[in-house]
Amino acid sequence: MFKSVFAKYVTAFMTIITFGFAVLLLIMTAIVSRYSTQVKTELLDHVAQIIEESVSSESREVTPKSFPTVFDSSYKETLDRMVSVFTSGEDDKMTVWVADAEGTIFYTIAANDESNPTEDTGSFPDELLAALQSEEGYSGTWDPKNGSPRLLVRAAGIRNREGELCGMIAVCSSNLRFGYMLEDISKTVVVSALLVLLAALIAAYFITERTVYPLRRMRRAAREFASGNFDERVTVQGKDEVAELAAAFNQMADSLKTLETMRNSFIASVSHDLRTPMTTIAGFIDGIRDGVIPPDQQEHYLEIVSMEVHRLSRLVTQLLDLSRIEAGDRKFVMKHFDICEMARLILISLEKKIDEKHLDVEFLCEEDRMTVHADRDAIHQVLYNICHNAIKFSREGGSLRIRIESSKDRKILVAIRNEGEGIAAEDLPFVFERFYKGDKSRNLDKSGVGLGLFISKTIISAHEERIWVESEAGKNCEFFFTLQKPFLSLHRTSDTNHRPE
Repeated sequence: MFKSVFAKYVTAFMTIITFGFAVLLLIMTAIVSRYSTQVKTELLDHVAQIIEESVSSESREVTPKSFPTVFDSSYKETLDRMVSVFTSGEDDKMTVWVADAEGTIFYTIAANDESNPTEDTGSFPDELLAALQSEEGYSGTWDPKNGSPRLLVRAAGIRNREGELCGMIAVCSSNLRFGYMLEDISKTVVVSALLVLLAALIAAYFITERTVYPLRRMRRAAREFASGNFDERVTVQGKDEVAELAAAFNQMADSLKTLETMRNSFIASVSHDLRTPMTTIAGFIDGIRDGVIPPDQQEHYLEIVSMEVHRLSRLVTQLLDLSRIEAGDRKFVMKHFDICEMARLILISLEKKIDEKHLDVEFLCEEDRMTVHADRDAIHQVLYNICHNAIKFSREGGSLRIRIESSKDRKILVAIRNEGEGIAAEDLPFVFERFYKGDKSRNLDKSGVGLGLFISKTIISAHEERIWVESEAGKNCEFFFTLQKPFLSLHRTSDTNHRPE
């Protein structure tokens, strides 16, 4: 993965940088070429104009045949000085050609050339001849046949007083300086591109390493999770998206570890809770069958067997409810019913347990009848489970209070409060988790497996309502949940997969 990501980064960086520098080189070449050609053209135009005016003023009386003869040393010296003055350097020479009326070159001046002046038996190109013989000047380029660089040419005809074409003068330059300048620019751009590419390669390496390192740790941690070890964690560095992913991964690891701990505890609890009543039932039944238990005591032990059977039945029912909830098979039928009447009936069914603990029961209902819109059997399970837990964990002689009232958001609020050990602050966030049992509840509750409150929360959430708990450790604990009033509800069927936002 590291090599793959690194290769992608490097490929992207190299492509972008190379393309950028190539475009930059093309733009710089075009600008420099245009500027250099413009400057050289203006210089040639200026030189050609000066030479034409100087020579023409002295050639008013010549004829086409006498022009080469009249073109004596005075003209040659003048042209030599002009060419020397306007030549920019050794690498970019300016050359002047002088030809007769037929275009045959009889004199050439090249700046900084020790062989000057030289005789040249060549002739003007046809395009120059055609332009000059038609009384027009020439401005353009010319490609010599001997492989020399392309020349910028400015040419003019020399005419006498009668307007006859007596001779021709052309000023040209190879503009080599532009080629050298372009070569220097290209080298500079290439070197700069290589340096930038090297810097990009180094940057890509460190960026990739910083990005991929947490991912490698996550991969290693995932393998550890697969083998059952949930202690591996990813180091979180920075505040970017990868750091957020690493933090989320660690949170997932914590959740998995907690779930694994609760699962192991659940398996141990279920195994114990199944084995204990089954052992009790089998022992008492065998005692009755073998005659070990006298007939006058059999009724007592049969009652114990009945209690253990009911205990097993409750446990199996909870496990079946959990299985149906997780599979999404439990459906809820919404209807109107009186929540106050349901609470009264639940208290009556738990009267024996209340009396055993000598609890002081306080029942507060805002009205005699308070109708809600919900699944009757599901809410009965929630309310019964919470009331049963409240009685189970109440202190001897404590108080139990059920309060039902209208809330500010036009819903029905149900609150069940008991006095007892309460729930520790560190346990509150996990009260509604599957299989969770706090240390204090574990010591007090020998029959539960930590599913009742999880199922209750799932039911309330499926009704798109809230359930929460408040507790003061060592003093009291109070559970709350809300239900819809009939005129606010929609008559519909929900399932446990439907969760509120």
